[in-house]
Amino acid sequence: MQVKDRVAIVTGSGQGIGEGIARVLGGAGAKIVVNDLVPERVERVAAEMDAEGVAAIGVGADVSTAEGAELLVQSAVDAFDRVDILVNNVGMARDKWLAKMSEEDWDDVLRVNLKSQFLCSRAVAPLMMDQEYGRIINVSSRAWLGGPGQANYAASKGGVISLTKTLALEMARFSITANCVAPALVDTPLFRGLKEEVQERLVKTIPAKRIGTPQDIGNAVLFFASDEASYVTGQVLYVCGGRSLGAG
Repeated sequence: MQVKDRVAIVTGSGQGIGEGIARVLGGAGAKIVVNDLVPERVERVAAEMDAEGVAAIGVGADVSTAEGAELLVQSAVDAFDRVDILVNNVGMARDKWLAKMSEEDWDDVLRVNLKSQFLCSRAVAPLMMDQEYGRIINVSSRAWLGGPGQANYAASKGGVISLTKTLALEMARFSITANCVAPALVDTPLFRGLKEEVQERLVKTIPAKRIGTPQDIGNAVLFFASDEASYVTGQVLYVCGGRSLGAG
């Protein structure tokens, strides 16, 4: 799938799913802008990719703020002159039952998971419109279907899907596509931090009987980011081992 020499921003790519996406796109020939809040993560991933022959820079920025989103996009333009692909991946969870969920718990999750995608998409839209080419891929979650203790997280991920479909409608005439990947359980530092018995219980809820990998998610993003996907927009692709079919 053709992404060679395309410039791709991947938010939250200092570890986990975002790092996996960045590495898949970089391995396919894209130039990568690595982003994370933690400078050490940014530096590590960008340096490792550069050592592997991938053109990569790292930008530490809080993309849940307008200033951070604009800094990230401008840094990409300064380094590579354009932005072809935006992957809105950064996210967080703060699971609590509704009666125990604070207003701060709600606001923080919506700000990071949803507002960041709006801000980064808004920052990159004029560039993509001018060049009449763009790929916006938003990372949602199977959890948008609902889950106990996840009112904030599910709402944010449902909002991502609605945002994606609206972007697709607004941007199609500029040859810009907007699509969404919805993972479920993925082997990340967050998952590995759970107790072993909890990990085993969760894996049993997956029809495929295995945990997903960041590369699984990266492969789906690569399709949406490719030139070959030019007639695909406004779609949600579940990458969840069948968990979206009602299991777990």
